[in-house]
Amino acid sequence: MRQQEKEETALFYVGWAFVAIIGCIWIFYCLFPIPFHKLLLPCVIQSTFGIYCPGCGGTRAVSALLHGNFGASFICHPLVLYTAILGGWFLISQTIERASKHRFKIGLHYKDSYIWAALVIVILNFIVKNLLLIIWHIDLLKNYVL
Repeated sequence: MRQQEKEETALFYVGWAFVAIIGCIWIFYCLFPIPFHKLLLPCVIQSTFGIYCPGCGGTRAVSALLHGNFGASFICHPLVLYTAILGGWFLISQTIERASKHRFKIGLHYKDSYIWAALVIVILNFIVKNLLLIIWHIDLLKNYVL
């Protein structure tokens, strides 16, 4: 087995394990609703410098995505939606390919460009959010409370 196939197999199993863990957390949350926002610590960079860090909005984006609000998820942090779409397609396409014993060659394969695209998304998100906040006093995350 080639090295890339080994890595994709590992990503495949880790991805489905992640989905299973999230599913268990969701079931636990449905049974025992906990005010999640009370468990979070404030962002140190935002508290100290008054600007958003590259990860600010990520938790809100995940919450919005889990509630089916894709627009809010994108506004809070576009990397979350990008990762959900790319990761979801990877898992679905790899599952179909593996279940068909590779008759349907539709499996998404890992490329470094996906990581570079994610890095560009994080950098652009950081720049745009902070420019809006500092220059025009538009706080994109203010309206999206967990």
